[in-house]
Amino acid sequence: MSSQELVTLNVGGKIFTTKFSTIKQFPASRLTRMIDGRDQEFKMIGGQIFVDRDGVLFSFILDFLRTHQLLLPTDFSDHLRLQREALFYGLDPLVDLLNQEHLLQPRPALVEVHFLSQNTQAFFRVFGSCSKTIEMLTGRITMFIEQPSAPTWSSNSFPPQMTLLPLPPQRPSHHDLVFQCGSDSATDNQTGVRYVSIKPDNRKLANGTNVLGLLIDTLLMEGFHLVSTRTLSSEDKSECYSFERIKRPEALTMNKTLKSEFTITSEQSQKKK
Repeated sequence: MSSQELVTLNVGGKIFTTKFSTIKQFPASRLTRMIDGRDQEFKMIGGQIFVDRDGVLFSFILDFLRTHQLLLPTDFSDHLRLQREALFYGLDPLVDLLNQEHLLQPRPALVEVHFLSQNTQAFFRVFGSCSKTIEMLTGRITMFIEQPSAPTWSSNSFPPQMTLLPLPPQRPSHHDLVFQCGSDSATDNQTGVRYVSIKPDNRKLANGTNVLGLLIDTLLMEGFHLVSTRTLSSEDKSECYSFERIKRPEALTMNKTLKSEFTITSEQSQKKK
């Protein structure tokens, strides 16, 4: 690539070097007039075009020109200032994307775990604002219930052997799931014990406190943060754990049809002149 194909801009003291074709892809924009020398406000000084604007924000503008996508940091809060810069440079497609500010904001994913402990049983209900989180947990959580094996001729005089029947969690809706663990009674009889396993952990746990700990660890490993705990009922030993995960916004892509219409309109306006 020859130096004649490159242009250097000094925007507020920050130096940017890119291709002419990158800057000039929107013929009606002020950037194109700047490069073509048709905007008298900007002059070439020492091989650089000086632009008295915000250099930090221009880096996002240049990234948009290179990729036709708008992807901002999670903690970005200068949408109005960036929109003002896009208007200054005459980049209408970028202005249109910035008008969709609600899509650019990071969105929290919320999860609530309701835990109820009664004697030797524990009941769980998990609510999620994002159905994908509930689907993920459903695929990892398996309940196992003890059932006596079918008797054989050689086992009539012995206690029946127990097998574990796997069961998926219940799904009352797309946004919650229900499961339980523990024994059906407070006696030492282990018949009917329900175990819970949460992948990738292979343990089968019957103690509700242990299952709760494993479920919390699973959510933390998925990027959730525990934001609050509260007791719903001290008599029933009912507790609620609230989690939050900030979902990064996806990149907004410029409509190619919009770009072609933008180019045609600018060419027609130039012909009229």
